[in-house]
Amino acid sequence: MMSNQSLSSDQYCDQSKDDYPQHLDKPEEACGVFGIYAPEQDVAKLTYFGLFALQHRGQESSGIATFDDKQLHVYKDMGLVSQVFNEEILDQLPGQIAVGHNRYSTTGSSHIANAQPAVVETPLGPLALAHNGNLVNTIQLRDDLLKHNSNLMTTTDSELIALGIAAEVNHGKGWLEAAMSAFQSCQGAFSLVIGTPDGLMGVRDPNGIRPLVIGTLGGNSGGYVLASETCGLDIIGADYLRDVEPGELVWINDEGIASFDWSQKPERKVCIFEMIYFARPDSIMDDQTVFSYRLRLGRQLAKESTPDADMVIAVPDSGVPAAIGFSRESGIPYGEGLIKK
Repeated sequence: MMSNQSLSSDQYCDQSKDDYPQHLDKPEEACGVFGIYAPEQDVAKLTYFGLFALQHRGQESSGIATFDDKQLHVYKDMGLVSQVFNEEILDQLPGQIAVGHNRYSTTGSSHIANAQPAVVETPLGPLALAHNGNLVNTIQLRDDLLKHNSNLMTTTDSELIALGIAAEVNHGKGWLEAAMSAFQSCQGAFSLVIGTPDGLMGVRDPNGIRPLVIGTLGGNSGGYVLASETCGLDIIGADYLRDVEPGELVWINDEGIASFDWSQKPERKVCIFEMIYFARPDSIMDDQTVFSYRLRLGRQLAKESTPDADMVIAVPDSGVPAAIGFSRESGIPYGEGLIKK
């Protein structure tokens, strides 16, 4: 297991472009991302619980980065959230801002170097980025960055986004201008949580392909939370505020939350697999629980095609609500025939 790292993130940038793999890693469409701005809270432990609730979105690796003023602390490793972190490790991640990530296990390379958050150094300080999605122009982005002598450390498209922002900061831009400028070069699906020493960003691509929600922490301390799904808010007692809209960037700091439309042509095109498979049944999407949506899918399927069958059996766990809906509509009994180990 990796030791806890209190970093200036130039420690990540010691690999030459000649050492960089020729083929980027496989897509990680269903990763879980989490971010929190809460100066009066233990942000590392809250992020741990948020990632625990989002474990279904990624089981390959887990990581948390915290910002204690200008100091960045990072810990990430292969495995489930409960395997990667313990009390001792979380106590070594102080700060007011935290970014967390669960990586989706794919057929691509499985290395600690690809665990997130991705961290890069900039003239404004370190940046920590957690990404859910898949860019479709990674080769072009990679080539452009290498032309400008960027140091590539991983085989993920997520690092390319972080390096793109850093490159814009290197040209004298502030965090927001740099980020919105870098996003113009990104094509595909990306829901991002980005931590900086000065604030926390939440971003969705112009189509909002992957989900990202905003929550608020109650009490006197207050604070804001970003998560892939509302179940990541529920577990820490945060209240759902709204979704981050397609093509929107939200900026959270000591002045509150501000919204910026960085895309000129946002058009909502949410991935249907979120509703069918990826998302947890108790999460809320489009003002309805995912469970109720899948239940109606099963009812509709029974209306369109009812076979001569003795029992409706689900493939656990995402298929259970649809199977129940199919059973209720068709009158065919529901039963368990498969057990998830």
